[in-house]
Amino acid sequence: MSKVIEYESSSVAKAVQKACRDLKLTEEKLKHDIISYGSSGIFGLVGTKKARIRVTVPEESIPEKPREQEEATTETEWDETVDVPQPITAAAEDTTEAIEQQDLDDAPAELGREVLQRMVDFITTDATISVKNSRERIEYNVSGGNTGVLIGKRGQTLEAMQYLVGKIISKKFEKKFRLEIDVEDYLKNKRSNLENMAKRMGEKAKRTGKPISFGQMNAYDRRIVHIALKEDDKVWTQSMGDGFYRKLVIFPKKKNGRKQK
Repeated sequence: MSKVIEYESSSVAKAVQKACRDLKLTEEKLKHDIISYGSSGIFGLVGTKKARIRVTVPEESIPEKPREQEEATTETEWDETVDVPQPITAAAEDTTEAIEQQDLDDAPAELGREVLQRMVDFITTDATISVKNSRERIEYNVSGGNTGVLIGKRGQTLEAMQYLVGKIISKKFEKKFRLEIDVEDYLKNKRSNLENMAKRMGEKAKRTGKPISFGQMNAYDRRIVHIALKEDDKVWTQSMGDGFYRKLVIFPKKKNGRKQK
């Protein structure tokens, strides 16, 4: 009678070695199937996954008490502030070797441009990237290609690329950088529309004396509304709820300047 035992480690080879050691078998005699090859994640930052094998052993080879297996790493450990689509994950992983070969003296903006170009090329063709670097932030604008796919639903693909590029250059240069990635001025136009909408809804809140609520918004969009109404001393804004997407409410102030309750 045989028994099935699963082993996992950072690679298939190490999982096989672990099984051979526990079961006192040579690799030639070890019968196993590969469940998962594992993954080192994206540049060692997030998304690490253990390699796992399933071993079939005869009863006489089953150890009395198998070694305790290593604790599995959570398969996806993304920052809760962004949901990274699978195509972006794969593109980022493909750039690992190139990033390791980068000269540490390269400017962060140029490194970010190369990483972003590789991601974009994985998704679409004929897209180019321009860079504007200042003390405040690094700005990238993508032109050409399939803009709809690059932006993604509700801008999620765009957010994912910005998240990953920021993580990569911050890790490489051991410093945080403010950056913005835009596609065909999508964010620029969106910012303008949100600012105009914020002002209209602010006027409505003042006129009716009642709070006005935006729908679910990400942190970037909420910040635009907060800033747009910051100088208006007759209203105040507040994000409400938990998670990445939250509601934003515009409250009118009382005539004495105090906040409405």
